[in-house]
Amino acid sequence: VQLQASGGGLVQAGGSLRLSCAASGRTFNNDAMGWFRQGPGKEREFVSAMYWSTGNTYYADSVKGRFTISRDNAKNTDTVYLQMNSLQPEDTAVYYCAAGRVLRTTPSAYNYWGQGTQVTVSS
Repeated sequence: VQLQASGGGLVQAGGSLRLSCAASGRTFNNDAMGWFRQGPGKEREFVSAMYWSTGNTYYADSVKGRFTISRDNAKNTDTVYLQMNSLQPEDTAVYYCAAGRVLRTTPSAYNYWGQGTQVTVSS
């Protein structure tokens, strides 16, 4: 099982980025896919998650209305996206995608993790 996150970069405040998480190794139809982030000196925190089968989505209050999680399972590799708009300096962090059987906001609930992609927002 492998989760490959990509799409991070440097952007000015107010800008946008789209992160991708390509999942492979088994079917994820019954899983929850989540995005977490970890800023400098901070604990890893929940950003967003969705159930692959139903498409139900959940967001942290800090990103609600700015970030959108979505999926694309039409290709051979299942991919989850995180569209991030109106980015602010406080969004600067390493962003991780994760997969688990149950959707939770705690990192310990997820069994599989991607390697992380850096997002830096300049003011």
